Amino acid sequence: MKYTSRLALLFVLTAAIFACNDQQQAQTTQPTETATKQPGIKEENISYSGDGTTMKGYIAFDSSSDVKRPAILIIPEWWGLNDYPKMRARELAKLGYIAMAMDMYGEGVTTDSPSVAGKMATPFYTNPQKALARIQAALASLKNYSETDTGKMAAIGYCFGGGMVLNAARLGEPLKGVVSFHGSLIGAPANKDLLKAKILVCHGADDPFVPKAEVEKFQKQMDSIKADLTFKAYPGAVHAFTNPKATEVGKKWNIPIAYNAAADSASWKDMQAFFDRIFK
Repeated sequence: MKYTSRLALLFVLTAAIFACNDQQQAQTTQPTETATKQPGIKEENISYSGDGTTMKGYIAFDSSSDVKRPAILIIPEWWGLNDYPKMRARELAKLGYIAMAMDMYGEGVTTDSPSVAGKMATPFYTNPQKALARIQAALASLKNYSETDTGKMAAIGYCFGGGMVLNAARLGEPLKGVVSFHGSLIGAPANKDLLKAKILVCHGADDPFVPKAEVEKFQKQMDSIKADLTFKAYPGAVHAFTNPKATEVGKKWNIPIAYNAAADSASWKDMQAFFDRIFK
């Protein structure tokens, strides 16, 4: 059975209203060296395959040590694997993790257009198993690194990616934990026999795309299966609150997204505390 996210439908509708004259097309990003290097942080652009598709990922880790460490998979916003998830991978590497920002769409495709992003993301909202297959391909690639402690793996996701990590957890992916930042909440059904991962949801309390009714429905679903759920709602924060470019993008396309520095900082700290707990 397929499941459609209310967030996806609302965002696509908004894009259609305010970007109806948009003519931008999806772009294929060629692997390049990252311009902003961090001391001791090794960055790699990689190719990997899964679900009949070639995907372009990005790996970051501290190369000054060869010890195995927890691994974090990052699922980007619906724009694709652009600079933002790569920045998050570098930040996680500085915290001592090996991090991989994955390519959900294949061939490194990205876009700046909400209407194009909506079209690219919709198949994964409506078919969580398709998304899971690509997530599993990325995890398999990450496990190949000698620095990865394969017994300590987690996934985080932003907006679209947040919904995808929650679906992966509900579908039984054996991760230690998942973190959703301003992601959709309703998707694949809650099933106590499948859910293995602990869950942290970092939610904008004023997010118009994820209203109170959806939050309450999600919490009831998680309570019904006794999920290990931590739910954080940040006052004044709306959709995409962790992305410093969100306010600019929101104004450009007239969509209700904006950066919130306080919520960004608080959610990052909450994620670190969550990782400290699940990786003990």
